[in-house]
Amino acid sequence: MAAANVTKGLVGIKTIEDFDLKEKRVFIRVDFNVPMEEQNGKQVITDDTRIRAALPTIRYALENGAKVVLASHLGRPEGPETFAKFSMEPVGRRLGELLKAEVILTDGPTSDAPKGLLPGLRANQVILLENLRFEKGETKNAREFALQMASYTDIYINDAFGASHRAHASIEALAQAVDKKGIGFLIKKEIEMLDVLLYTPQSPYMAILGGAKVSDKIPVLENMIEKIDTFLVGGAMAYTFLAAQNLPVGKSRVEKDKVAFAKEMIGRIEARGKKIILPVDHVITNDFLAPSKIATTDTAVIPEDMLGVDIGPKTRELFRKELSRAKTVFWNGPMGVFEKPEFSKGSFGVAETLASLTANGVMTIVGGGDSAAAAEMSGQADKMTHISTGGGASLEYLQGDKLPGLEVLRNLRPSVQPTL
Repeated sequence: MAAANVTKGLVGIKTIEDFDLKEKRVFIRVDFNVPMEEQNGKQVITDDTRIRAALPTIRYALENGAKVVLASHLGRPEGPETFAKFSMEPVGRRLGELLKAEVILTDGPTSDAPKGLLPGLRANQVILLENLRFEKGETKNAREFALQMASYTDIYINDAFGASHRAHASIEALAQAVDKKGIGFLIKKEIEMLDVLLYTPQSPYMAILGGAKVSDKIPVLENMIEKIDTFLVGGAMAYTFLAAQNLPVGKSRVEKDKVAFAKEMIGRIEARGKKIILPVDHVITNDFLAPSKIATTDTAVIPEDMLGVDIGPKTRELFRKELSRAKTVFWNGPMGVFEKPEFSKGSFGVAETLASLTANGVMTIVGGGDSAAAAEMSGQADKMTHISTGGGASLEYLQGDKLPGLEVLRNLRPSVQPTL
């Protein structure tokens, strides 16, 4: 890669295109941590977005003659009694359908199967390791576990952006143990998109921030306050900001220890000539779990016996008008409890607005997690410029943290050769 064409976050990192893959054993760390639910006694995938996102890298490796081993974690298994629930078997089945190839699932992450299978692997076959978290060494970043995987790896490719903020064995220790290493197409796109937000956003640049906690967004607010022109705040975190303005918010969730920060942040934003827009009305209910009463307020004030669960229609229109001026938009955090249809209009309204903006050439980037889920449920996900596959990873990157899964690929540390 020519350095002049590399986005800042990828300096010193190779991509899968930089390697000769023919007949090489290529270990691709993917993020197949997909949502599942039990149906008729079986675990069924409810959203295969992350599997689809990995397909370009896997297909490129196969088309260029690689012998491919795929690996991912899935959920949080807590001992052998939970292994059946967290098996990669449904993932392998769905991957085979999408890839139109045979997916061979191994017995366990430390199985000898990869070594035995790789020499005879055909062009339309891939190996999928069983759930990496079945091995305790994964989350401990254990060198011994990493060396077992390195023993059948010629080239290591990380394409699991959603796990790259964790220093786990398949993310960091394995990359340390392999000389030839780089990223896949998914991570390349993720960093290119997020670098636009960090370094080259077109103004007006607006951030829509929601979700449950102000505390989750503090580092991003701190790191990007100079870059963003307008902050539009919804979701539960808005109630903390409203409380900072001494507005009654009833039984709504407020982070009392963050009220002072919210007040200070409002002052800092306004002192810079920037805008912060808070809800002017709300959808409210008497009980989140079993609502017997749902109403919409006329103002930003919430009665003492009620709690806010979504932004109201005036706020939706206020946000839409402000966003119509934007050239760059970053959305992180839903506007309400979008999983319930009666509380979804705020989040879905934002998704629809961003979809129309994208059609008019505005860069719209969704920061993964619940925001991505809301965009997906709204039916607008495929109309955004980019939806991140990693909520936590994208936030950590935007707040200026170094991601272990990227830093280890810059060859800043000496490689440890496998001894198995």
